[in-house]
Amino acid sequence: MFHIVLHSPEIASNTGAIIRLCANTGCTLHLIQPISFELDDKKLRRAGLDYHEYAELKTWENIEKCFSTIQPSGYSFFSTKATNLYTEAPYTRNHCLVFGSETQGLPMDFMSFYGEKNYYKLPMQPHSRSLNLANTVSVVAYEGWRQLAFQT
Repeated sequence: MFHIVLHSPEIASNTGAIIRLCANTGCTLHLIQPISFELDDKKLRRAGLDYHEYAELKTWENIEKCFSTIQPSGYSFFSTKATNLYTEAPYTRNHCLVFGSETQGLPMDFMSFYGEKNYYKLPMQPHSRSLNLANTVSVVAYEGWRQLAFQT
């Protein structure tokens, strides 16, 4: 399935919800340092309920080490600054779906390094700033899985 990568996550309850999502979709969750909470945080456990044992979770000191270890089939970065729609992303097995932190998003140098063509957004109303991270990851993961005909 997919690799969901959270770069510098800040809110434990969002990560907990994404752990639950990963358990239910078969995605692997990768957390890139720094992480703004402890992995045994009460909010993380509450949001993930009892799904932690069904989800694969890995932490990495940087994104380069993560990518070189898992050797994904490709990368899709999600940002409000993108112009491509999330439905146009090339969802393939072993693909990395990369999301930034709740308050900062992805580092700006990622776009120049990984290419603007690999950046995607979810459409929103013009006055909106962003969606909740857990909601965004859910929409993206299920769109990708839908494009793979929900095959596991």
